[in-house]
Amino acid sequence: MLSMVGTPIGNLDDASPRVLDTLRRADVLLCEDTRVTSRLLARFDIRVSLVRCDQNVIASRIAGVMERVELGERVAFVSDAGMPGISDPGQQLVDEALERGLPVEVIPGPSAVTCALVASGLPMEHFFFEGFLPRKSGARERRLRELAFVPGALVFYESPHRVAATLASVAEVMPARRAALVRELTKLHEEVVRDVAPELARRVADRPELRGECVIVVEGPCKDDRDPAVGLWPSDHNPTAGSRSLEDAIAEGLASGESKSRLAKRLAQEFSMSRSDVYDLLLKR
Repeated sequence: MLSMVGTPIGNLDDASPRVLDTLRRADVLLCEDTRVTSRLLARFDIRVSLVRCDQNVIASRIAGVMERVELGERVAFVSDAGMPGISDPGQQLVDEALERGLPVEVIPGPSAVTCALVASGLPMEHFFFEGFLPRKSGARERRLRELAFVPGALVFYESPHRVAATLASVAEVMPARRAALVRELTKLHEEVVRDVAPELARRVADRPELRGECVIVVEGPCKDDRDPAVGLWPSDHNPTAGSRSLEDAIAEGLASGESKSRLAKRLAQEFSMSRSDVYDLLLKR
């Protein structure tokens, strides 16, 4: 069995009994950072063999992991925090296990996406999770212009040292929208800052360097988002259709410094392909 295990995003007491039982019964536990996962195991006195399996080494681990599952072992995978497979490399293991007809189970746990949506106070009947935006400002703003037409709230992950620049890009592309910065979810210094995008960007830019993981939530399209060039409302317009090839998109993403795992996930959504197929193309490139 391959078990994808959701772990706490901050407060370790959020680990469910089922999560702890799965970790205790695992023959091996794959994780992004052994130091981070060791703290969780120590908190609950769990002893299990740890193997590093982050985005830099996961491709070389897949064959060995699948062999262990085929031999009847219980293999568990955890990300540093939250649900594995969401903006981390764990999905590659799931894809390979399913391709081989091996059993996969998901052990639910906290998710920063859904927690941030609720904490934001913004309408969330529909939402789109983007993950991390491109690091370079030009590529980031181009992607935001594409996402401006999504008929729902937008959710982004961001590192604390880039969050001010990302909010500035949101304010540039979507100046009429409300947004929320949700930081340090479930931890002692949890914080939610809400405002219209330009004002939120200004408030964050004026603060000393932030710490902790950040989630940005931007409300869905409003009347002021209407595109005068095409005369359509956002939900009627798809700016990515036919605008560029997958090859061009791959080249642009790699040039921007976006990780292969995140780029594969984003382009799979954009071009309606499986993430594993896009990832194979990335590796060939």
